[in-house]
Amino acid sequence: MPIIEFKMPKMGESISEATIITWLKSVGDFVNAEETLLEVATDKVDSDIPSPISGTITEIRFHKDAIVGVGEVLALIDASEKVAGKKITIGKTETKSMPNDSKKAEVEIQVKSNPDAFLSPLIISIAQKENLSIEELQSITGSGMDGRVQKSDVFQYLKNRKYPIQSKPTTAHRQQTTFPKPKINFTEGKDHIVEMDRMRKMIADHMVYSKQTSPHVTSYIEVDVTNLVNWRNENKDKFQSKHNEKLTFTPVFVQAVAKAIQDFPMINVSVDEKNIIVHKDINIGMATALPSGNLIVPVVKNANEKDLVTIAKAVNYLADASRNNKLKPEEIQGSTFTISNVGTFGSLMGTPIINQPEVAILALGIIKKRPEVIMTSKGDEIAIRSMMFLSLSFDHRVVDGFLGGSFLQKVGDYLEQFDTNTTL
Repeated sequence: MPIIEFKMPKMGESISEATIITWLKSVGDFVNAEETLLEVATDKVDSDIPSPISGTITEIRFHKDAIVGVGEVLALIDASEKVAGKKITIGKTETKSMPNDSKKAEVEIQVKSNPDAFLSPLIISIAQKENLSIEELQSITGSGMDGRVQKSDVFQYLKNRKYPIQSKPTTAHRQQTTFPKPKINFTEGKDHIVEMDRMRKMIADHMVYSKQTSPHVTSYIEVDVTNLVNWRNENKDKFQSKHNEKLTFTPVFVQAVAKAIQDFPMINVSVDEKNIIVHKDINIGMATALPSGNLIVPVVKNANEKDLVTIAKAVNYLADASRNNKLKPEEIQGSTFTISNVGTFGSLMGTPIINQPEVAILALGIIKKRPEVIMTSKGDEIAIRSMMFLSLSFDHRVVDGFLGGSFLQKVGDYLEQFDTNTTL
């Protein structure tokens, strides 16, 4: 059989690239068909990529932390029965394997930078954002094919950067803050350093980007969910027996938000520079805490088209898949609105950060019993009610107070007026 090109497979709708976490095989190793060859990350989901055939790896073109597009060749695999004494290439490193003694292979390393390597629009935009001069950018040795500079190369350079290479004066410079970086007191022997894991770095970048992109405004309301709480208490055991599923409040929250979006579709949008993209699909992301303490947002697709039972099953599946790291890449893609149940952690309310490129996010506080003044046929009376705060953070570029407040109140109305005759 000829040499087979092992390409980055498609791993979900709208996913165009993935980051290599680690290779489980090296050049010269034999791999069986369907055996995991490498691990990659797409957004926040890690995936195992199996080999499509059995054979010996003769070339690996991308290494750890490289960002590879779907369809690009990751490696070459020789599927012939005998593979011996052949020259093996690993990117810029050439390895000549010796017959019968692969462990003592002679290695020749050739490293040379290519200052004239092609610079993609993405690389140039990163350079502009990080205030890198063109001379400095061209000095970076690329790890991609033919020495091409990749995003990971730029970020690695920035991590180790000490003194920028001076460039020719330009007419426009990014304004730098004059406020000195606060000193961090570190006591040797007492304090210790914990490096952020990959997911935490991504969350940090995403949160900072969101705050820099969207002018956040947060509105609050309080809702009486006594009828909803009583309905759930009466039906959760029946639901578990009938559907073998837990009945939590989250499906009701998802359904209420989906209904309110139908009433106010301009909350279900994204901003593309000077244009507003109005989404037809209503895909509700639900912020979910992982055992590691990190956060992930699986998505209930087309929530407005599903009944409560279907939503409940989807919510339970996504929550379980999140906790066990079994989410598929497409299951965290495409959300148009996000909810965050901060009440799970005992919080009364929260001021959530918008999940870009959305324009609003809803936080749901803890449900607490309190004495409240209510109107009855006999007049005002004090009664024990189950109360909950809702808070909506929205992007003031496109969502004004009227729209944000009206949408939030509509969600509250759907929760307060929940149909207790809902069939399960």
